[in-house]
Amino acid sequence: MELLLLPCLWGCTLKKPFRLVYKWQKRRSGDLLMLAHPLHVKLLSYKNGGDVTVLNDLKYKSVDGDLVGVVGSSWVLETDPVPVTWHSTRGIKEESYAEIVSALSKDVKELNSSAITTNSSYFMGSLLEGLQGNGFLYERKWFGLVTEQGSTDSTADFGFGIYNDHHYHLGYFLYGIAVLAKIDPAWGQKYKPQAYSLVTDFMNLGQRYNTDYPRLRCFDPYKLHSWAAGLTEFENGRNQESSSEAVNAYYSAALIGLAYGDTDLAATGSTLTALEIHAAQTWWHVKAEDNLYDEDFAKDNRIVGILWANKRDSKLWWAPAECRECRLSIQVLPLLPITEPLFSDAVYAKELVEWTLPSLKNKTNVEGWKGFTYALQGIYDKGTALENIRMLKGVDDGNSFSNLLWWIHSR
Repeated sequence: MELLLLPCLWGCTLKKPFRLVYKWQKRRSGDLLMLAHPLHVKLLSYKNGGDVTVLNDLKYKSVDGDLVGVVGSSWVLETDPVPVTWHSTRGIKEESYAEIVSALSKDVKELNSSAITTNSSYFMGSLLEGLQGNGFLYERKWFGLVTEQGSTDSTADFGFGIYNDHHYHLGYFLYGIAVLAKIDPAWGQKYKPQAYSLVTDFMNLGQRYNTDYPRLRCFDPYKLHSWAAGLTEFENGRNQESSSEAVNAYYSAALIGLAYGDTDLAATGSTLTALEIHAAQTWWHVKAEDNLYDEDFAKDNRIVGILWANKRDSKLWWAPAECRECRLSIQVLPLLPITEPLFSDAVYAKELVEWTLPSLKNKTNVEGWKGFTYALQGIYDKGTALENIRMLKGVDDGNSFSNLLWWIHSR
């Protein structure tokens, strides 16, 4: 076998739903040996054009887990379909309707757009409101959208003007647009160009699709997850904090496809959603057993705070490692139907909640974080979670009592 040390990934295609194909460019004849990370190995297909040999005895230790030798000049990665729907796949029993409707009526009555003082693109997006006084602009240096504030202040909107967190912010807006377009198709058609501009900023499929934006600004087709960091260079490379907000971005893009009858967009968004979920479950979710991290890290952590290219952090950008409820919540929010497949492992959900609950004791001003903790508790103990949620005195800005009740009653 002839080893090629400097191959080039010259083709990465998403032509079919839930299927990704790598084609490596070789400079000479002979078999090509590459290293695959754990998620590659899990998704590698040996059919439908996949002609590879996995060398399980050839391993290289890395921060992503053991890299395994793979022989073959073309890889086919396939994932099981992830249902992208507007609602819970499990449904809600009729006897639960009254409590949810009552909470929804109360939530609606308490809405007051005049009381909203933020014009941050992140917080306004999570509130599903318009971006008042801080609209989006297109700039041609890096070919993308920036906010008005971000265009002159690199620290505004969490660095959106220097391309931080684009999929996070825009995902929230797209979810709201998708819902409105579904409910009011005339409104949807009126604002369709703007909606597609938001999608294309971070989910462009290539130069043949739209030359105004780069291809897949945030999603890394080799790592199989997104990076949130923009133009700033860091010692430990790129990074991403919230895996769930990344999932929401592609889920919301898929919903845009459903709302507009765009099957290609729905399929691509669904595929990237599935890959982000697999990545979150592989690298962010730290299970007591069957995880790829060292024993010391796995003992003290049930969830990764910030995933870097070269390291893993327990802390968050905005909270210390000791704030376990913060760490859980940032990997759950927003609470949506897509949260079901993201936390499909009830055993892990219980491990994570039981690791978090002691951190909530004797604390004030954590009602929002309690809501997300109890939401995961509902996956394995619906009765206790429902009691806990009924006793909450508040919820996170991007959540609501009616949303929490919908979630629990659909477990």
